[in-house]
This record gives sequence, structure tokens and C-alpha cells, in this order.
Amino acid sequence: MTTKTLRTGDGLSLRYAPRAALSMAGLLALTLAAAVVLIGSGDFPIAPGDVVATLLGNGTAVQEFAVMDLRLPRVLVAVLVGAALGIGGAVFQSISRNPLGSPDVIGFGQGATVGALGVIVLSQGSAMAASGGAVVGALITGVAIYLLAWKRGIHGYRLVLVGIGAAAMLTAVIHYLITKANLVDATRATVWMTGSLDGRDWAQFWPLFAVSCVLVPLVLGHGRALRMLEMGDDAAYALGVNVERTRIVLMGSAVVLVAVATAAAGPIVFVSLSAPQLARRLTRSPGPNLAASALMGSALLLIADWIATNAFGERQLPVGVITGVLGGCYLLWLLVNERKAGRI
Repeated sequence: MTTKTLRTGDGLSLRYAPRAALSMAGLLALTLAAAVVLIGSGDFPIAPGDVVATLLGNGTAVQEFAVMDLRLPRVLVAVLVGAALGIGGAVFQSISRNPLGSPDVIGFGQGATVGALGVIVLSQGSAMAASGGAVVGALITGVAIYLLAWKRGIHGYRLVLVGIGAAAMLTAVIHYLITKANLVDATRATVWMTGSLDGRDWAQFWPLFAVSCVLVPLVLGHGRALRMLEMGDDAAYALGVNVERTRIVLMGSAVVLVAVATAAAGPIVFVSLSAPQLARRLTRSPGPNLAASALMGSALLLIADWIATNAFGERQLPVGVITGVLGGCYLLWLLVNERKAGRI
């Protein structure tokens, strides 16, 4: 990786990687463009220029209603959900030092689903209660996996193997809850499990925004320590990192981010698996690439949502279907590459 140094007149200097900076600028532009196009899509199409004008307060009354009240909250939820999943995936893949160490592979997504379905099936709870159940389920799963994987520290492959085992057991619980539900609750549960942005409004945006404002800067602030953890615990200790405290803070923050994202949009699969790897390949920069992973996650989810709502005519699909298809293809490609490299 090529780095350059930017010097200021008062003697300060800043090192940066030109390719990584250019890649992040491109991802940001892609995310903004995809957001504008998605806001303008629908039964009442709006040109991108008119979308921008409406966002700046210069649209007609009809455009204001369509953009500000109906479509903008959905797009903002997609941006935050994608960013949360991208950061969560980057944290767990860095801690486990394994590209398969993704929250939706090692059980956290399944834990959130069990929590939500438990509320839906057992108590016929509201959508807000189901979201709370998803957060509680993910947190309990995170604590259980951490404790089960702990043995004089957290080893990457042990964390992945324990998580895969937990995911299998939780999937069985999900199937059991579905079989115990009546027709109405089973339909609600199936729709929620697919992962969708349909009907998302400001009620889903604000809690997600508040949690992101707290946890995203916290995780980004630990980016240097996370990069050292990738070199192993001994090397991180030698470089002055409080390994266990840092790992707990990062894993806890990532679990909460994934939990609130799942609560807001359902278990949208494979974004947390693919976004960090795609970001790393794009920037060609070592380390967790947290900011790039967040932007990549947002861009992927916006593009997948546009495909889900526009590529199949009048028959719109939940965004989770599209991410599942694309992510499944990516997972197969990743497994083939890992096998060729002799890592699995």
C-alpha cells in the first residue's frame, strides 16, 4: 500500500493512502447517487434533479410529500442499516481474523430473529416489541458465544466454529417457533424474517440514528487498536493495547449495531459478510477498513433495494431476497478462494 504525507504550515503532518481515499470518495459518491435514484423511483417517478431540488426545499407540494414523507425515511434507514452491518462485519472479521467471521454466519442474526419471533409468536407483540425482542436476542446470543468461545482469550477459528454451531441451534429454534405459530403470526414472522425496507419511516430511523451516533464514532475511534489485534494478542499487548477491554468494547458495539439494524429492517443477510471484503479489495489497504466497509454496506443495500423494487416490474421483492442471492454467490466464490489458498 502506497502512502503519502500531507504537511501543514504549522509543522503538522498527516499520512494517507491515495487509493484508499479515492476509493472512499467513490463509494460516498455511489451511495449518494444511489440514494437519489432510489428516492426518485416508484409509482410516482421523480427525476434526480427534481429529487435534489426537493431535498433543498424547492419542490412542489406533491414532490415534497413523496420525497420527505414517504421515500426519504426508507432510504435513510437503508443507509444506516447498511453502514451498521458493514461495520459489524468488519469488526468481527478482524477480531476472528477470518473472512467468514460475519454476524449473519456466526449466529447473531439468528439470535435477533429468535428474539423477534419469540415476541411475535408467543405474545403477539407489536412491531416495536418485536424490534426490542430482536435487540435482546442478539445481545444474549453475543454474550453466550463470547463465553463459549473464551479459553485464555478469543481465538478466531474457535469464535467462528462456536458461532456456526450456535447459528444451527438457533435456526432450529426459529423453525420450532414457526411451527407453533398460528397462520397470522406465522405470516408476520415470515415477512419479518425475509428482511425488508417496505414501510420504513421516521419511527425506525430515529432510534437507529441515535444508536449509530454513539457507537459508530466509538468503533471508528478504536480502529487503530483493532488493526493491531489483527496481528495477534501478543503483538497487540506489546504495542500497548488493552486487548480484552478493546475486544469487549468492539464486539459489544458491533453486536448492538447489528441488533438495531436487524430490529429496523429484519435479518438482511450477507451484507455484513461481503461489504468488508469488497471494501478491502477496493482500497487494497490492510486493517479493518471500517469507514470503507460502512460506505460499501450502504451502497450495496441501496443498490439491492433498487433492484428489488424496480427490476421485476410490478412485482416488488423484499430486499433480503436480493442480498441473499447476491451474497450467496459471493460466499461460494469466497469459499473457493479460501480453499485454493489452503485456509480451509
